Amino acid sequence: MVDYAIILLYLAVVLALGLWSGRGMRNLSQFSVAHRSYGSLIVFATLSASFIGGGFSMGNAEKVFRFGIANIVALWGFSLKEILVARLIAPRMARFPGAISAGDVMATAYGKPGQVVTGLFSVILCAGIVGAQVGAIGHITQVFLGISPIYGILVGCGIVIAYSTVGGMRAVVLTDVIQFGILGIGIPAALVFGVVKAGGVSAIAAAAPAGHFAVPADGMTLWAFVSLFLTFLLGETLVPPYVQRLFIGKRPSHTARGTLLSGIFSIPFFAVTGLIGLVALALEPDLNPNLAMPYVIKTVLPVGLRGIVIAGVIAIVMSSADSFLNGAATGAINDVVKPLRRSPLAERTELRLAKLVNLLVGVLAVVFACCIESILDILIYSYNFWAPIILVPLAAVLMGLRATKAAFLAGTSAGVAGVLIWNYVLRQPGGVDGLVIGVFCNLAAFALTAALGRPPQAGQPAEPTPAP
Repeated sequence: MVDYAIILLYLAVVLALGLWSGRGMRNLSQFSVAHRSYGSLIVFATLSASFIGGGFSMGNAEKVFRFGIANIVALWGFSLKEILVARLIAPRMARFPGAISAGDVMATAYGKPGQVVTGLFSVILCAGIVGAQVGAIGHITQVFLGISPIYGILVGCGIVIAYSTVGGMRAVVLTDVIQFGILGIGIPAALVFGVVKAGGVSAIAAAAPAGHFAVPADGMTLWAFVSLFLTFLLGETLVPPYVQRLFIGKRPSHTARGTLLSGIFSIPFFAVTGLIGLVALALEPDLNPNLAMPYVIKTVLPVGLRGIVIAGVIAIVMSSADSFLNGAATGAINDVVKPLRRSPLAERTELRLAKLVNLLVGVLAVVFACCIESILDILIYSYNFWAPIILVPLAAVLMGLRATKAAFLAGTSAGVAGVLIWNYVLRQPGGVDGLVIGVFCNLAAFALTAALGRPPQAGQPAEPTPAP
């Protein structure tokens, strides 16, 4: 009963604070980026809480249970991405002082088509990733509370929708800070107790198949492993919620520092969540891999601490889901509805529509969660709607590189074609995911089109004029 009381208290506090933080919200900008007044530590906490969702915690434990530590190493591709964004992109965000979304950035170089396409894929991507988090809530409630996953999904998603809809980015940041504090303590505690319960590191190593400590994993080609690493490196790069985080700092230096700290923090944290999968394997080899992390928490922790850690696991899921709900709502209204309208919307109307999209995306997320079993597989599938299509042209604008509408259209078309042909016609030769192929197809077409469209430089002869 103590554990249940702790969990209910946590959910009530998060819901109350999220609803409270929505006071005084008047427009879409406040809903999307709050007041752009956060320092480095807040950016670090909210960004970390956002990306460490169900896929990178429970999903990571599941994959390590199945295949071994190679999945941890592959996830460090995400860590590298965060560090690169902190160094190369975050310091440049002062060039977009009024932007609130990825679509706003795209519009500066590619006009309305670039913004609308970005908005459409923002909604699809965010719905898929929220689906992964919602699916994780279903697994958590099934193991800990004995509730059917579908009811857990509906309840968990309902809480997130409520406070993220009412409070917008301010609620997301506030609850993220609380959730980050809980997960930063609770999840490592679960690993420590689990190692002791399993008989120590040597006992865990003896219980796991030898191939679980190989990189690449047994049965995985080197190219398939490199593909997985690149998938995590590229898949969530500059996705809508992370782009929004680049706009909420007091200054670009605060955002860059917070992003760098988040990337560094993710390296040991991914190792912790993955190793919990090995603990579960040692304790119960016949366990459903999707339940690896919940099983360890339920089995090894004492009453009271178990309730806190369960709250931490729920925090992981909710902190990611709320960010992507906000990203979907912002992308839909700011990047699709507004550009396609002939007359501007009233501020209050924009805000009401954004809140409505929160609800609709939540429903779509439930559909994703019910259709695909593996949490991490939902993430990887969702990535195909972003990186091969939007990443290259968006990164070009943020880096200050020359970008044209023709290059955007060529790159986007090549990226879509690359994914579809590689995944569904060729059936992923060598185990390489089509996302990686799509990104490189986009890059090649984008760069080639931009180079062909470049005007002659000063001092170079122009094309000869035909003689009359």
